Amino acid sequence: MSVIKLSKRKERLDKILSFLKKEYPDAGCHLDYKNAVELLVGSILSAQCTDARVNEVTKDLFKKYTNAYEFSLADIEELKDDIRSTGFFNNKAKSILECTKALVRDHDGVVPDNMDELTKLRGVGRKTANVILGNYYGKPGIIVDTHIGRLSRRLGLTENEDPVKVEFDLREIVPESDCTFFSNSLGDHGRTVCKSRKPLCGDCKISDICPSFGIFN
Repeated sequence: MSVIKLSKRKERLDKILSFLKKEYPDAGCHLDYKNAVELLVGSILSAQCTDARVNEVTKDLFKKYTNAYEFSLADIEELKDDIRSTGFFNNKAKSILECTKALVRDHDGVVPDNMDELTKLRGVGRKTANVILGNYYGKPGIIVDTHIGRLSRRLGLTENEDPVKVEFDLREIVPESDCTFFSNSLGDHGRTVCKSRKPLCGDCKISDICPSFGIFN
């Protein structure tokens, strides 16, 4: 749990959320998908890879394999070639195959809509599960990727490094109805303004409430 006083984090969160709603009103998932299986596979592929690259790969991949059954029957060497440009393709191919086989065997090819069942699938941690729950099923999901973890610490919403601890720190203060939007929009702010190595503090409209303002200049 973060040691920053809860009331202070809530006060700061309110201002940040108000800013995000004005600045990124249409924030959403950057992965292209038409169903939960496609979002699941895309999320597995997105590990250590840009969403833009994943979308290039899945443009053809999702024509070749249209559901969990077809993915589960894929030849692993062929699948590796299909996803090679996303990096770590050996592990990703194994995860996709084992994950979709479990979907067929245990869930009639349907992606589960709850955290417990999702995280039993190979290649699915809490981050990926929250991507699916929030963006596809419309359930509250705090998605802690590298951008959201970094910004949450810089903005004084948590002091934790561990993604799961960051997630639960944020769940304490973010309203359930805003969880997915908060995750998507804060990620957008991390990509465009509060970048990893050279954050554009001078261009940031919430620098006045940011404890890290000036550190990078």
